[in-house]
Amino acid sequence: MSDAAQPTAAEVRAAAEAVKAALDRHLEAVERRSGEDDPAVYAAFNELAATAEAYDELLYDAYDEVTPFEIPGDEALPAYAGPEEPSALSVLIRRDYTVAEPHRLLSQAQRVADLDPDVDVEADTTVSGGTTGEVGGSVHAALGVIFGEYEPDEIASRHKEFGLAEGDSTLWVAASDEIGEPGEWLAAPFDQPDPQWVVCRFDVSAVFDEEDELDDGDDEDDGDDLADDEEEPGARHR
Repeated sequence: MSDAAQPTAAEVRAAAEAVKAALDRHLEAVERRSGEDDPAVYAAFNELAATAEAYDELLYDAYDEVTPFEIPGDEALPAYAGPEEPSALSVLIRRDYTVAEPHRLLSQAQRVADLDPDVDVEADTTVSGGTTGEVGGSVHAALGVIFGEYEPDEIASRHKEFGLAEGDSTLWVAASDEIGEPGEWLAAPFDQPDPQWVVCRFDVSAVFDEEDELDDGDDEDDGDDLADDEEEPGARHR
């Protein structure tokens, strides 16, 4: 427990009161629900989850204690409420990596810089104030060179060559009214989209492999029965 910026007892108490109020609002929304996908219930659930998480964090920071509650992740999207015939769409992709082998990353980036003396390591997309001679000695510079040289899909398929290890990834396809003006959203491209306008999503996570292992038990492999419908391990469609 850190001594820095410890919350006060009053702040923890206020967070607890916020949870109580959110519980009441959630129960009221459930009691008045108009259907299975009532947006009021969905909103009340999210508010309760947020207040409970905030209280849990403050409780831990102040007293090194936690609550017995686990807020489930939002595994399912709400009912689609976007246009029936979208005229535009946005594809949002996030892939997480860890730098598992820095030496491999550094050597690959230095190789790129050596082959292309004009490689731009000073652009905003890479690093500031770097030179090609520094690429092989700076993970920061090396990442800029690799991601500037290769397409994201190529890095995803060759990540081990670059010393990277895959984490979770997700792809959301969201309907839009129209495409934004050139440069309009570039400063904040990953603002959370309206979940009710998401047409579909595709998630990849090791946690799904763990779930499948628990579900399958000792079941035998179906072999050729899966050949026509194979997917990447750990993938889930939404």
